[in-house]
Amino acid sequence: MTPAGDGQRARSFPPLPERLPVDVLDSHCHLDIVDTPVNEQLKSAKAAGVARIVTIGCDLPSSRFAVDAAAEFDDVYAAVAIHPNETTGVSDAVLDDVERLAAHPKVRAIGETGLDYYRDWAPKDDQHRSFRAHVDIAKRTGKALVIHDRDAHDDVLRVLEEVGAPEKVVFHCFSGDARMAEICAERGYVMSFAGNVTFKNAERLREALKVAPLDLLLVETDAPFLTPIPHRGKPNASYLIPYTVRAMAEYKGVGLAELCTAIAANGERVFGPW
Repeated sequence: MTPAGDGQRARSFPPLPERLPVDVLDSHCHLDIVDTPVNEQLKSAKAAGVARIVTIGCDLPSSRFAVDAAAEFDDVYAAVAIHPNETTGVSDAVLDDVERLAAHPKVRAIGETGLDYYRDWAPKDDQHRSFRAHVDIAKRTGKALVIHDRDAHDDVLRVLEEVGAPEKVVFHCFSGDARMAEICAERGYVMSFAGNVTFKNAERLREALKVAPLDLLLVETDAPFLTPIPHRGKPNASYLIPYTVRAMAEYKGVGLAELCTAIAANGERVFGPW
């Protein structure tokens, strides 16, 4: 499978970093919009110590892509959903399609869903309706819930409390502060950190990371976005996760192998055995 694109961005990808001492997973990636064939993305990722990838749906076409990629490649899992920015006028038929896609055995999460108050691409009422529906789908199917939360922390936490959170909840590209990390830890929500935790202006994220328990941590790329330092501005891909993991280990004051081992175990607990 080859995602759309002319390959121009692929030629500007950074070089392969030093391999991690223990294999981890990329818990959130958009394989469909990284301008490199999926098999090549997997090859470079494995060379860097990123053995597995969860590719994420944001609408029905990208969710179908995720299912097809997971069906074709052993080391890929899928998540399916309608992104909150795509929920304007979302219909029951579309949500039913998401649930049908979720029945595939390689679909291990419902996401990314949630609330986005940073952009006004979808009315809040539509976002809330869709988010609550996705929570129900996650609970009915027994899949993890992958949350997109942008400038909507209080409402996201409130909705989860009101409707009852699924057993496994992941805050993708965690963007809260230390207090929110404490709340997530109290509730058993997993926090997935992306390359932006390495950015110069991300001290609040680093403070959150410091208080997040090891057994509730994941790492992600959100590729092709959020490329970590020192390659910020270049296109991102799963093989660049070592930069983020090494920075996370330094910020938390833990050994690199210890953090990698925890991330790998958390990934298997959330998404199931590979």
